[in-house]
This record gives sequence, C-alpha cells and structure tokens, in this order.
Amino acid sequence: MGELLKAVANPADRGVSTCEEPSDLATESTVTESSEVALVRRAQRGDADAFGELVRQYQRRAASLAFRLVSNSSDAADVTQDAFVRAYRSLGQLEDPARFGGWLLRIVGNLSLNFRRARASRPAGSLDDAMEGGADFRRPTTGQSLRIERDTGEGPLPTELHGAVSRALETLPDKQRLALILFSVEGLPQKEVADILDCSVELVKWNVFQARQKLKDLLAEHL
Repeated sequence: MGELLKAVANPADRGVSTCEEPSDLATESTVTESSEVALVRRAQRGDADAFGELVRQYQRRAASLAFRLVSNSSDAADVTQDAFVRAYRSLGQLEDPARFGGWLLRIVGNLSLNFRRARASRPAGSLDDAMEGGADFRRPTTGQSLRIERDTGEGPLPTELHGAVSRALETLPDKQRLALILFSVEGLPQKEVADILDCSVELVKWNVFQARQKLKDLLAEHL
C-alpha cells in the first residue's frame, strides 16, 4: 500500500503523463530470462521440480497481486493456489516460455477479479458471510495487512491510512485498479501490463492515468 500511495503522490517517479519505462527493468529481465525459459520448458515436459521452482520464484508476486485485488489475505492465498494449479494444467498451451510471468499474472488477475465479482453479488448476511466472519471477510484485519506488507517488502501503513487506501482502491473499475497495481506497484513494464490485460499499451496508459487521478482526489487529505 505504501508504494501505491507514493505512486499517486509522486506520479513522475514512473512517468504519469507518458508512462515511461524505468531503464533497469529490461536489463533485469534479460538476466533472468534464459534460466526461467529453461525452467518453463522443463515444466512443459512434465518436470514437477522445475514447476516447483517457478512457483517459488513467483509465489510472492502472485500473492501480492491477489491480495491487492481481493483485499483479504486468506482469499488471496486461495486465489494464488488456484492460479498455480490452473497454470500447471494449462502450461502446454503457453507457446512462448519467455512470457510465463505475464501469463501467470493474467491468470491471477482474472481469478481475483472473478472472485471480487462473485463476492459483490453475494447477498449481504448470507450463510457464507457468517461463516467467514461477517464484515471482517471483506477486509483484512490489521494483523493480516501487516503480514502481507512484510511478505511483499513494504513497511506497514498507519491503520487509518491503510483503510483509506483500501477503500479508495475499491472504488476503481476493475481494469483501472489492475492496471495501476501492475504498473505502479508491481513495477511491470507497460508492454507486459498490456499483455496481461490483453489490451493496447495506450489503453494501459489511459487506465493508469485515470486511476491515479481518481485516487489523488480521494486521498487528497493524506498526500
């Protein structure tokens, strides 16, 4: 959440008007690409250990994205596990092993958004809500939030500010929320975000810009 607040308050850090790419991302990607591609190809041939290594490498990033979209650590863990299971079953359909990361995050994003829609359509006060702890089901507890922030390398935000950011994110349309999180928080290049969202780079730029403008207005007293 802290990185998101920085991105809204200081959009120039990642090019708000132009969505320019940081130059070091391409270099870092090149360094790890060959070993990752080898792992993906081995996994596609049925090597479970290779897929296990891919899970280890992407576990934190996948869980972070799921949590930011579903706003509950338990649900995020379920979504992440489901995403890896689906990825394993569909790995043979991935034609370009170099695009494994974006392909996996698309699965995580789609499952997270589907979960949000299903939760939103659930009648208030349903039996499922009661079994999950009522209102607490819809938002992480302070302890859950702090654990997620430690796992993703972020420092904790004050409780009031964390709640304000979470509520503001909930108001964004799904595509704007996902584009903003992938680009401004997860630090993915705009082309990779476009691949994940299955849209043009220009649409990614527009979604990120619109999301930042809305959050800037909603969080004005905190910036």
